[in-house]
Amino acid sequence: MKATEVVLPAVGEPESLELRVRELPEPGPGQALVRVEASGVTFAEQQMRRGKYYDMPKFPFVPGYDLVGVVEELGPGSAPVAVGQRVAALTKTGGWADHVLVDAADLVPVPEGVTAAEAETLVTNGATAWRMLFRTAEVRSGDTVLVHGANGGVGSVLVQLARSRGIHVIGTASARNQEAVAATGATPVDYRGDVPARVRELAPGGLAAVFDHVGGRSVDDSWRLLAPGGTLVSYGSASTRDQAGSGTVAVLKLVAKLAARNALPNGRHAHFFNLWAGKARRPERYRAELREDLTKIFDLLRTGAIETRIDRVYPLREAAAALRHAESGTVVGKVVIAPDAEDGR
Repeated sequence: MKATEVVLPAVGEPESLELRVRELPEPGPGQALVRVEASGVTFAEQQMRRGKYYDMPKFPFVPGYDLVGVVEELGPGSAPVAVGQRVAALTKTGGWADHVLVDAADLVPVPEGVTAAEAETLVTNGATAWRMLFRTAEVRSGDTVLVHGANGGVGSVLVQLARSRGIHVIGTASARNQEAVAATGATPVDYRGDVPARVRELAPGGLAAVFDHVGGRSVDDSWRLLAPGGTLVSYGSASTRDQAGSGTVAVLKLVAKLAARNALPNGRHAHFFNLWAGKARRPERYRAELREDLTKIFDLLRTGAIETRIDRVYPLREAAAALRHAESGTVVGKVVIAPDAEDGR
């Protein structure tokens, strides 16, 4: 089997991405050959091409944090999926290809009636949003939360999942995206304004949770907006994306800052969310929880309780344009890469 892949050869601009073809071996024990229908562009790839993602592999490698596709072959051994079934997987790297070999145990079935592009928008983004809301912060109906970047990939899913459970949401976004944020049921706040002052007007008693992908000084403001017993969940450092220096150091500083906050005896909690936490130590539990979470999210999509937000779909050969667009600051929803797609649309 020949696979076409997009390779990130070294630190560089999106245009440095290369297309290559290589032979894939037959699936080994416990493996599955998947024909990729859709992958996505995440903040991780934006950091990786700068050499700043904190646990990225050595160059060169194939980016692609997740994928949705169809199982074409299964290696020896039991598997939770069948040949011909549409599946989703978190991969961290490797998803920007037309065929991949993955561990069958990592595959999650996608239900009938959900397209590959729709499902793709909810793999990384949905798993991140669900786990932060309901496993980390344990937010409940009637609570009020703040979602930074409420128009983005993770942010837009966070808003919808929260609203589906009767949670009140305040969402930051640029002025041009206020209407889109309001359409999801959140109260929009312009991130260029005095966010803390406006949030205090909307939630004078404080917030049950804040979901912050910005990092830097934003974490301090987010912490101060919490109600007693509230939870700050930090899941990125977007503010440092274009800064020189090590991405690992930036993340470690952020984790240390959160740990210091978490040690204060004021009843509030601070967490740095890592989507991969626990997989190495408890792989079976991790896979079971991920399968449970994604199954619930796909069901919400199938029944219309939440909607997907696809900004644009690019073919595999236009991965550089997809990455460039994802970094443009104009995206609402998810940028998708699909091997069989027509020119970017």
